[in-house]
Amino acid sequence: MIVHNSHFSIFYSTLINDGSFFSGFSTKIVGDGRNIQTILRFLNFNKILYKKIIVLGQIHSINIYFYNEKNNLEIQKIDDVDGVITNQKNTVLIVRNADCLPIIFVDKHRGLIGISHQGWRGTLKKMSIKMIDSFVDRGSKKEHIRIALGPAIGACCYNITDDRYYEFMSEFHRYEDRIFHFEQGRRHLNLSVLNYLQLQDAGIEKSQIDFFPFCTQCDKKRFFSFRRSQNKRDKGDVFGDMFSFITFSHVG
Repeated sequence: MIVHNSHFSIFYSTLINDGSFFSGFSTKIVGDGRNIQTILRFLNFNKILYKKIIVLGQIHSINIYFYNEKNNLEIQKIDDVDGVITNQKNTVLIVRNADCLPIIFVDKHRGLIGISHQGWRGTLKKMSIKMIDSFVDRGSKKEHIRIALGPAIGACCYNITDDRYYEFMSEFHRYEDRIFHFEQGRRHLNLSVLNYLQLQDAGIEKSQIDFFPFCTQCDKKRFFSFRRSQNKRDKGDVFGDMFSFITFSHVG
């Protein structure tokens, strides 16, 4: 279940958070995640212990990095990747988004955590499936992985061009009725549902996945949205990024 924590001003998954694992999806109230000081302020104010913060470069790729470095850097940016996995304790993994979809992964049996960022390019290239494959390559069993899909633009607002529609149809035509709808002469795509379906294609059961119910563009009060900021009707809207994170302190 996705629930709201009013103390932290975040949403989180009950499948993931417990006494050892802590994760969340920030809201507009927390501040602009593009500014590393926003992230530091959030962690320090809420007394979230950490040794390292790993921030992804996010180039709309399907590149995944396994982080196991030993260095003294408190904050480290991993360039040219959109997914990261680690088994290091007290390491905070961060992705930032304003309409693209963040996904958090955990295998509590193996002590593995991961996070990924997927817009339309990463979704088309099946980034979420590649994250599952990377967990399995690190010794995870699929039945032990738990996943939370975070805030992203909804099908209500995500209209796409005909060219992009045909790109997705070439890969996911069997899901046409579930991921597309036609509204006011435009085709709309549901990125979250498509990633949800991809995860099931990868062998993950529905009970292992938490699904975020809100649209970033619609929910002006709680979320930033790139598309909304480009809309002339919302010209005064302040643009920024939310950030999503996961860390763990101990297992068992």
